[in-house]
Amino acid sequence: MDSRLVNYLGDIFKDYFPIFIMVKFREFVTSSGLKVFGGKDSENNDELVWEAGSKDILLHTEIPGSPFVNLGEIPSKGDIKEAAIFCAKYSQAWRDSKRDIAVNKFLRSDMNKEKKMKSGTWGVSKEEKLKVKKADILKFEGEPKKNEAD
Repeated sequence: MDSRLVNYLGDIFKDYFPIFIMVKFREFVTSSGLKVFGGKDSENNDELVWEAGSKDILLHTEIPGSPFVNLGEIPSKGDIKEAAIFCAKYSQAWRDSKRDIAVNKFLRSDMNKEKKMKSGTWGVSKEEKLKVKKADILKFEGEPKKNEAD
């Protein structure tokens, strides 16, 4: 399902069913207003990837232990940078090292999952490497959490 449709429907129904709406994924709103979604654990990561459209752009740290983050089909460069910081902030690499974090960007259509792969593990055939600076993550951590839903 197109992430824009999910955002639209979620925005409509949250006012009518506020008690019953559970946040399925981590959510983050970029400064341009784009809502992005991140997995909360390995099973939730799988669910997020399975629900992504083939042209959706996803992010994940270079090493295991982070949320997959879905930006939809046409994020701006600024949206990608902010979502990469969001991805890095919730990674085990950040928790363990507090250093710059390598994040990979790829299309859902470039991902595959074999039956023998454990939960949260995916193969990627084509990716672009991004570097998230320690200073950017620290700045993100220090900002008010108005743009985040856990």
